[in-house]
Amino acid sequence: MKNIIENIKKLDTTCISDACDRLEISGSLSSLKPILPGSKLCGRAFTVKYRPSSGNNSTVGDFLDDLKEGDLAVIDNGGKTDATVWGDIMSLYSKINGIAGAIINGACRDIPEIKKLGFPIFSAGTNAVTGKGRYEIEYIQKAIYIDNTKIVPGDIIIADDSGIICIPENKAEEVYEIAKSINDIEEKIKQAIQSGKPLNVARNMYNYHNLQKPNTNLDSKKGD
Repeated sequence: MKNIIENIKKLDTTCISDACDRLEISGSLSSLKPILPGSKLCGRAFTVKYRPSSGNNSTVGDFLDDLKEGDLAVIDNGGKTDATVWGDIMSLYSKINGIAGAIINGACRDIPEIKKLGFPIFSAGTNAVTGKGRYEIEYIQKAIYIDNTKIVPGDIIIADDSGIICIPENKAEEVYEIAKSINDIEEKIKQAIQSGKPLNVARNMYNYHNLQKPNTNLDSKKGD
């Protein structure tokens, strides 16, 4: 699993997304944005579901000790940004322990400190208001839904400035192989453009408009 994560991380989310389209996998988390523009993350999903606190429970962040190196905290707080479920102490702990990053369908805070740490986070927003006493863990390591995308523990998520894509664990190898082929073809198109070919010619040489379509033969091309 470690090798496939490392391979996927070498690509960008656009090629991964096109590969998912070819396999008819819907995996985009379109509403979340990077706290640190220019950051990139890729890891195994460790899922967490929050709910409004039923009392004075302060369980925000209590799951972190259960994550392993290379895991990615994927938190669903229903997109609520009235209070935070992540901050600088959690970021520091995660960075020290090799956690890949955090995907938060909710809010985080302590942004200046997180930027200093360089810890990659994608979230629905920010807020200085603490979630302690306001939100509590409902469950961990079960299916969650963010932007209508189902995420289960062990799924691979990659995120960069272009977006976030969730890859089902059992499709990771296949998605990678297709994404790598698409990436290689797009590099050939760029080289053709740099050599002076018109855009439509360069694209048609490598069947550009069909790369993401199911049943497309990625080896077919009209010329070099």
